[in-house]
Amino acid sequence: MLLSLAVTLAVSACQRDASPGATDATPAARPPALDEGRLPPVNRFQVADLDTSKNACTDFAGYANAKFLAANPIPGDRTSWGAFEMLDERSTAVQQQLAQQAAADAGATGVAKLVGDFWATGMDEAKINAQGIEPLKDELAAIDALSDSAGVVAWLQQTAAKGQGFLIGVGAMPDFQDSSINIAATGQGGLGLPDTTYYSDDTHAQIRDAYVSHIAKVLELSGVPAADAQRQAKDVMAFETRLAKVSKSRAEFSRDVSLYYNPMQVADADKLTPNFSWTKFFEAQGIAQPKLFSVSVPDYFKEVDAMLSDVPVEQWKSYLRFHVVDGASPYLSEAFVQQHYDFHNKTLSGQKEMKPRWKRVLDTINGQVDEAMGQMYVDVAFPAESKAKMEALVANLGEALKARIQNLEWMSGETKAKALEKQAAFTTKIGYTDKWRDWNGLETGRESYLDNVLAAQEFNYRWQIGKIGEPVDRTEWQMPPQMVNAYYNPLQNEIVFPAAILQPPFFDPEATDEMNYGGIGAVIGHEMSHGYDDQGSRFGATGKFENWWTEADAAAFKERTGKLVAQFDGYKTADGRALNGTHTLGENIGDLGGLAMAYDAMKEATAGTPDPMTDGLSRDQRFFLNWATVWRRNFTPEELSKRLVTDEHALAQFRAVGAPSNLPAFAAAFGCKPGDAMVRDGDRQVVIW
Repeated sequence: MLLSLAVTLAVSACQRDASPGATDATPAARPPALDEGRLPPVNRFQVADLDTSKNACTDFAGYANAKFLAANPIPGDRTSWGAFEMLDERSTAVQQQLAQQAAADAGATGVAKLVGDFWATGMDEAKINAQGIEPLKDELAAIDALSDSAGVVAWLQQTAAKGQGFLIGVGAMPDFQDSSINIAATGQGGLGLPDTTYYSDDTHAQIRDAYVSHIAKVLELSGVPAADAQRQAKDVMAFETRLAKVSKSRAEFSRDVSLYYNPMQVADADKLTPNFSWTKFFEAQGIAQPKLFSVSVPDYFKEVDAMLSDVPVEQWKSYLRFHVVDGASPYLSEAFVQQHYDFHNKTLSGQKEMKPRWKRVLDTINGQVDEAMGQMYVDVAFPAESKAKMEALVANLGEALKARIQNLEWMSGETKAKALEKQAAFTTKIGYTDKWRDWNGLETGRESYLDNVLAAQEFNYRWQIGKIGEPVDRTEWQMPPQMVNAYYNPLQNEIVFPAAILQPPFFDPEATDEMNYGGIGAVIGHEMSHGYDDQGSRFGATGKFENWWTEADAAAFKERTGKLVAQFDGYKTADGRALNGTHTLGENIGDLGGLAMAYDAMKEATAGTPDPMTDGLSRDQRFFLNWATVWRRNFTPEELSKRLVTDEHALAQFRAVGAPSNLPAFAAAFGCKPGDAMVRDGDRQVVIW
């Protein structure tokens, strides 16, 4: 899918509905026990990590994390390294054992067969190399045969029906006005660089040059003569640059959720794009013509339609050929894999070495049959007691949020009542789904890695569009349990915590209260706060896109969030580049509200008990130090540059200090004084939720 809207709208800490008639999948047979000796250690806060040469009141990130980060450089196959990545390595190591066991079981069925087939074919490098580009032969021949725009339109329709709608596609999304029903939705796509700004900003000129070289090399690998490939590469870049001019940037999408929702009748969409019939498109997908469907960024589709008229078919063919091959390159022979890595990983993100094949195959499994792997993962990696303790934490955070809303001085009683109604309606999901996805109908085998990928893409697309017009299945998750993350979904008003994040430093059933509240407690609060950030606050208790604010309260909210924008605009990287406080506003609201309510909940949970003063640190100090531990992270220079443009989250080092600097409890815990960097008082202090 070019734009999975339901996933895009879910807001993660650092984000599917079952098809009609889906049934609970047959549970996987319990796999053999894991070899714990093959798993990397978890990342816990250690007092020895503190750099006591630094002052917590002036350089809290350095005090808490500099020593650890200096001793833990970024591995060659990574572009960042910290708490999230270390847990991801552990999750990946668990998955490796499960995939190996599944592939070795000749009688495997169900989810184990799917995982085993992907693993076996993906790890058979000799067969993949011998096949070369042969698996794409028929698709490339179809592109070569195109002779006019009508043929291009037919090709776009037919490939979209196989789940390959890179330029134009459709999916299911809860209706913003009635989130209990799924509607059809489409949005912009078609770009090969990370963001629209990469096509115009001077800072990305070298990336643009490298991209043109990459396009030429991919085309040449696919069989295009070198001289022709260089000329065609410039045509592809011109094609994408034209699309980028009418597309929205990541920053624009992050701060205006309404851009995703633009319902119109199919007949009106046909008028919007006279050269591309949406009526025929839906017919080609096997979808009954919807009464309404959401067309995000209409100008994008107007431009695609114009290009069907005025862009020569040969230029269209170059564009389509490149993206077909580039998209398939990770599953083809060594030369394609290397070229894909050289640009997408090394040039764009600064990755020093390619991931080993087994990790790349697991990436594919998680991209195509993630919940199948997840069903196996939770059977060995998520103890029942973790879920019980998490439920208690969530309940306590909910009470803390409720109290904070009730005590807000800047909000009227009318808006408070709506805010409290939304808090009471939160749904919480912990660990993994109660109803596993049914994979019946997905046929995989041991002959071709790419064939398995293409089969899964089409199966997943069919499953996705099968939801259009159907009730939303509220049991479904937007993330698999083996993913180290969490999210808030405004359309369902739900907070979700996959199993893999429920480990240190976030969560430890054996840890003291302050550590869990400073870790997963703040993450829980963060996700709850997303329901009240600048975009989540535009949805009501049922997930409907609606305004539940009085005019005065909305103005007061905007004034307070403006101060948070200014705070993060003021942060600069080591080389002097400023953060974008507007782009990262939603996540910063989540951090500020989440940490504040986690602190309140921790104090309530420990009331009346003596401070244990562990390792000479007070309970409050350890609470804030575990928060900082969560946000210890190094980036390659290239990855840092990319995230400054594309990531709606502030860089980790500033997340470590941004929220606590606004909390008087932090200053009290570390004895900070007015004027210290970690003390934002008076008009500079930001208090929202």
